Amino acid sequence: MRELGTVVVTGGASGLGAAVAGAVTRAGGTPVVLDVNAPADGLAHEVVDLSDTRAAEAAVARVADAHGGIDGVVTAAGTDACGRLEEIETERWERVVAVNLLGTVAVVRAALPHLRTARGRVVTVASTLGWRALSDATAYCASKFGVVGFTRALMAEVGGEVGVTLLLPGGMQTAFFDGRDEQYRPGPDARLAPPDEVAEAVVFALSRPPEVDVRELMVSVPTEPSWP
Repeated sequence: MRELGTVVVTGGASGLGAAVAGAVTRAGGTPVVLDVNAPADGLAHEVVDLSDTRAAEAAVARVADAHGGIDGVVTAAGTDACGRLEEIETERWERVVAVNLLGTVAVVRAALPHLRTARGRVVTVASTLGWRALSDATAYCASKFGVVGFTRALMAEVGGEVGVTLLLPGGMQTAFFDGRDEQYRPGPDARLAPPDEVAEAVVFALSRPPEVDVRELMVSVPTEPSWP
């Protein structure tokens, strides 16, 4: 089992990201949160809007300088814009892709030199909607399909140097669905996964020794409609 070291967690102030940061701490690692909000639990962090890719890259550089390198990256930040394509404002639609896909790429790109030195690991967070397309979810599906493609290509590019895992979680018990119109929220009988359980899968992937990669993980409740 590999020591976790310093792990950058995007979106670590809430939801799955916060659960991952907690799991990394419990496993003996040092999470550093990149988020538009500061984490409530006082963890080391950089306040940054991940839709600004240059700012995201600069934040990663500051983390590496402050902590003497980076051993792992988990890209858990995510946002959504539900609705019919022609009804969603351009800025909202493009922000989903900017945060979910371009922010992921920017953070990984900036961290790669440090991850190579450490023989470190990346866990990108896609979604079951990176496999399955739904109406009224064009921005989210486009971004998460993009994360799937990016991650699989990254595996081919850096295999043997940096460990890469693609995580595809189903719906989780987080605030992700808050503030949506009723039609875009899980129904009263919907089963959602505890984010702490998904976070444990992330730590499992991060802690594998260099000679073993966990390439893809799909974690969901047993009734997840996107599988198989």
